[in-house]
Amino acid sequence: MNTENSRELYDRALSVLPGGVNSPVRAAIQPYPFFVERGDAGHVIDADGNRYIDWVMGLGPLLLGHDLPQQVESAIQKHASAGPMYGTPTEIEVDLAEFVARHVPSVEKIRFVNSGTEATVSAVRLARGYTGRKKIVVMQGGYHGAQESTLVEGDSSEPKPSSNGVPRSFTDHTIPVPFNDTEAIERVFEEKGDEIAGVLVEPILANKGIVSPVDGYHETLRKLTREHGSLLVFDEVITGFRVGGLACAQGKFDITPDITTFGKIIGGGFPVGAIGGRAEIIESFTPSGDVFQAGTCSGHPVTMAAGLETLTYAAENDVYDHVNELGDALRRGLTDICADQAPEYTVVGTDSLFKVIFTRETPVEAESHCEAGCEQRTDCARYTHCPKTGADVASAEVERWNRLLWPAMRDQGVFLSQNQFEAQFVSVAHTEEDVEKTLEAYKHAL
Repeated sequence: MNTENSRELYDRALSVLPGGVNSPVRAAIQPYPFFVERGDAGHVIDADGNRYIDWVMGLGPLLLGHDLPQQVESAIQKHASAGPMYGTPTEIEVDLAEFVARHVPSVEKIRFVNSGTEATVSAVRLARGYTGRKKIVVMQGGYHGAQESTLVEGDSSEPKPSSNGVPRSFTDHTIPVPFNDTEAIERVFEEKGDEIAGVLVEPILANKGIVSPVDGYHETLRKLTREHGSLLVFDEVITGFRVGGLACAQGKFDITPDITTFGKIIGGGFPVGAIGGRAEIIESFTPSGDVFQAGTCSGHPVTMAAGLETLTYAAENDVYDHVNELGDALRRGLTDICADQAPEYTVVGTDSLFKVIFTRETPVEAESHCEAGCEQRTDCARYTHCPKTGADVASAEVERWNRLLWPAMRDQGVFLSQNQFEAQFVSVAHTEEDVEKTLEAYKHAL
């Protein structure tokens, strides 16, 4: 496979961009990333003309794939041609806010921002401002963007920054606990419940190998936060409008958080973030409240149009049926392949998310198992061995996945997420043929 143009572009990029990229995961590909020239339906074409089936989908935002339906494209062009931005409210941001409030169970009001990171930063500040408390509980291995309050590692007794440049004083107010560990979260609330402003959690650990919640875990979080006057904050930047359809993951799991953060799909592929929730909480933002939050490009009309038309198209054209059926076919096919070739590995995902985790200790022979991705079923023979926490995923054969599987799939024209931790996504532009070719590639690569 010829990648000379990508190599030359990366050489140029190294001279002007740190690490040659604008986001570190893009540099995970060795020895250098390929540079994309354009997208085509469920595929991307790189600078050397190589075509790949694209299961990255911009790391999640592209529910409709690379070729936008005419109504979506027309709305984007209409708002772009009317002027870049205005610094005043526009009707389209009200339209999108009304759409979200109609479909997402917990959202009465919403504030639009410019990225998932900005959304979670604002949600943490909002939780602290609304409750008058300082401490935030997060899940070990969960990801909530590049912000000081959540760039943390360690445990509840000794949290510490996970990045240079984050003062230790920030993490003094952050309490990391293992995802799916009921005893750990109950202990934390018993010891510090009256200090906790909120629990910030992805409904599914979607940035750490796709780890689903065990039965009753989110119900425990909801119960504890209510009892102690804390807020339950769902980070649905990845799962929002992908898992659970228009009701999001909170609808799928039948849990109503106090605050929800959004990103990715809600902007239709353009930079976006949002914080939604109960009206009395969201109104704590300025100007109606005293929790400061602002942004020059917030509610950008082109992004609002892309998001609204993407979600409207999804609602009117059975998009979720299509992507979820293909996701199911991928996970079932991968489960069969792994059973034959790598039975210790674990297939994970739900709806239109999928991944294979290179777990080490799972039983090789099992009479009963999840057929289409790990569901944390207690009657599954693999239940006690499948990943429950971010640490479980981190202890899998990460380097084997990154250094052997990924390039083997690329060489067969399949673009997977750039490391074992990132989720992979199905779009409505993908086809059954894409699924079949991908499964054949896995057979050769595993």
